[in-house]
Formats: sequence, structure tokens, C-alpha cells
Amino acid sequence: MIKVLLVLHVFVTVALIGVVLIQRSEGGGLGLGGGQGMGSFMTGRGTANLLTRTTAILGTAFFVLSLALALLYKGSGTANNAAILNSPAPAAPSAPAPSAPSLPSSLPQTPADALPAPAAPAAPAAPATPAPNKTQ
Repeated sequence: MIKVLLVLHVFVTVALIGVVLIQRSEGGGLGLGGGQGMGSFMTGRGTANLLTRTTAILGTAFFVLSLALALLYKGSGTANNAAILNSPAPAAPSAPAPSAPSLPSSLPQTPADALPAPAAPAAPAAPATPAPNKTQ
């Protein structure tokens, strides 16, 4: 039931977007048709009324479907598998972890064993103080 309403909701949404984009911003209707292009089919006023009514009907259907889906999902609890976002992600195949190549016993096993210990830095020399001038 929920999946059917979801699909219907998507169709109503796409139709509503299309009808709104077809309309002129001034309210003239059928903005893509351009004035007298549909002269034999409908008058400009009839087209505007048709698009206005279609927008109102699709908007009402969108609103009702949104409320119905919200109520159905609320009452279904957390054990509902119909939700799109609740489906488990497919498990990725696990590849075995690459093993480190074994080194011959004559080589150092860790980088710390390969390097000699650093020498301690030499103590800084005491700064030379100038001798006081006693010629006064």
C-alpha cells in the first residue's frame, strides 16, 4: 500500500512541477505555447483556467498524499521494510587483508632497528661576557 502511494506521489509531484512551469508568471497561462499558438484549441482565458484548475487539483492531491504517507509511516513503527531508507545496504565483498612480506632474519625487522640511535645534541656553549672596562 505504501509503495503504491509513493509511486503515485512521485507522479503527482512531476505533473505538478510540469504544470507550474508551463504557466506564465503573469497568469496568462501556457507560457511555453506563446500567445495565439493554440488559437483553435482553446482561448487564452480557457487555457489559464484549465492550468489553474489543474494546478489546484494536483496541489490538493500532493497535500493529501503527503499526509496519508506520513500517517501510514507513523503508524507502521520501526519494523516497516517498505521504507526506502530503511533497507539494509548490500554487503560489500570482504577481501582478505594483505599480509606483510616476511623479511629475512638477517635484515632488521622494524625501521627503528635499522637506524642507529641519534646522538645527543651538544650542550650550547656559554655566551662570552665582555670584560668590564676599569679604565676610569
